[in-house]
Amino acid sequence: MAGTEAARWKGLRLTAIVTFLWRLFRRQLSRAARMVFPDDPHRLPITAAAAAGDRALPPPPSSTASGWHLTSTALMASQLLYLYTTLLSPALPLRHTFFGRHLSSRPLMRRLVRLFDPYRTLTFDEYEGGGRMARRSSAYEEIKAYLSVTCAASDAQHLRAEGATGRDATDKLVLSMLDGEEISDELAAGGATVWWRARSEAPPRSDGGGASGQEKRQLTIRYHGRYHGEVNDAYLPRIRQQGRELIVKGRQRKLFTNICSVYTGSPWSHVAFEHPKTFATLAMDPARKKEIVDDLDTFKNGKDYYARVGKPWKRGYLLYGPPGTGKSTMIAAMANYLDYDIYDIELTTVRSNTELRKLLIETTRKAIIVIEDIDCSIDLTGERKKKKKKQAGDGNGGASTSAIVEEDSSSSSSSSTTSWMTLSGLLNVTDGLWSCCGEERIIVFTTNYVEKLDRALIRKGRMDRHIEMGYCGFEAFRSLAKMYHDVDTHRLFVDIGELLREVEMTTADVAEHLTPKSSEDNPDTCLQALLNALEEAAKEKANGGSEMNMQDDGQDDIDEQ
Repeated sequence: MAGTEAARWKGLRLTAIVTFLWRLFRRQLSRAARMVFPDDPHRLPITAAAAAGDRALPPPPSSTASGWHLTSTALMASQLLYLYTTLLSPALPLRHTFFGRHLSSRPLMRRLVRLFDPYRTLTFDEYEGGGRMARRSSAYEEIKAYLSVTCAASDAQHLRAEGATGRDATDKLVLSMLDGEEISDELAAGGATVWWRARSEAPPRSDGGGASGQEKRQLTIRYHGRYHGEVNDAYLPRIRQQGRELIVKGRQRKLFTNICSVYTGSPWSHVAFEHPKTFATLAMDPARKKEIVDDLDTFKNGKDYYARVGKPWKRGYLLYGPPGTGKSTMIAAMANYLDYDIYDIELTTVRSNTELRKLLIETTRKAIIVIEDIDCSIDLTGERKKKKKKQAGDGNGGASTSAIVEEDSSSSSSSSTTSWMTLSGLLNVTDGLWSCCGEERIIVFTTNYVEKLDRALIRKGRMDRHIEMGYCGFEAFRSLAKMYHDVDTHRLFVDIGELLREVEMTTADVAEHLTPKSSEDNPDTCLQALLNALEEAAKEKANGGSEMNMQDDGQDDIDEQ
């Protein structure tokens, strides 16, 4: 806001200067008219004294003097227009100036502007589209990244410094232009010069007098009209490509959640994603792990394939299994392997289908969109609402009317909920028309009870690959033993392997038993602790089975009596 206010005052000062020069130009134009048309009573103002004959009119000027005045007038006009285009135009819109009001009302003057000002401008807005469905412009972000390097080498006086992001950022700074600041660049090495300027407009004021919404930021390039083709065909594609490379080079993975940011107005807030889990440290059967990695590689390199078959460049994964089997860890490994951001959607805070679409539009490419524990988020269990007709009298004993009353089959749902998001809205986002708003994105659902989900939600095409995250097996145990204690084989491996085939124990539980608890712990003690836990679980399972058999026998005796 401070930069916008400074730019406004600067524009007002420049307006005063241009107004003064405009009046001086009109006076010079009047003098030139007197010199060229000395005998024209309509062009030569005659004073009362001259009309009375008190003194004679001046002699006609020479052709040299007339030419000089015309030349000086033309030079002043061109300087006046140049002053506007170089100083005033970026600071204040033309229609807001005294000079601009004269230009806008005179077609001839507009032609003169084009004659004396051959420069063109292109503006890149931070957001594309309009209304609530506006999305961040990739062109704006790429040009901004390119100009950050240009700013570091420019002689601009007022710059903004921000901390760099990325794994190798350390103490680096990223420079950008303040509002109203201008930097120059070359179309090519030793080529023509172009000028970039940053601007921002304050959001419209609400009825209460305060500002509502967020600032509208713009980057504007100004160049000579003769280079219009070179700017569009070569310069802009080149700097966008360099900007994309800089973004990838300085990229830091982010974890987003759908909490509206009070600073940017975006529906997403984020933190740096620094989860250390990779596929190399993921406890899983190596054969299954390789299948998943190969599938991710095929997707990441499949841009041409998806374009050829006419499908949006996206893929869905359903991770299901008991709690503690590594579903969230799998998502972290996928993000680190692909170098993608994660967008974690909390469905309980989404109020409508429209808001869900807005969240989808605001996601970037190279992203994993996650909905964890989808069976617990909202009523998406596939149990359709039952409808019944209820007869209601009119109170006068007359004809009754039929009303359709919906009963939610789930007793846990509340009638006072404020969410109007539906299963249909989620289906459209994952595999409907709105699913094509973006590319190179992965959608991941996790659930503990896959049988509760609607079949339409997890069918192929929406959730393309179903990955069961089951209980810990022997191969996953061997991976954990290698990671935690650098042990490839041990005398207890055979006993542990046999018990793992009998007892259901999650990967999280196995990892906890293998974790050293003190400085005295070693591979022998940790493996023995795991073996003891498995033996205890086997005993509980045997006792539980015996009790269940006894209960079944007792129930049979009661039924026979």
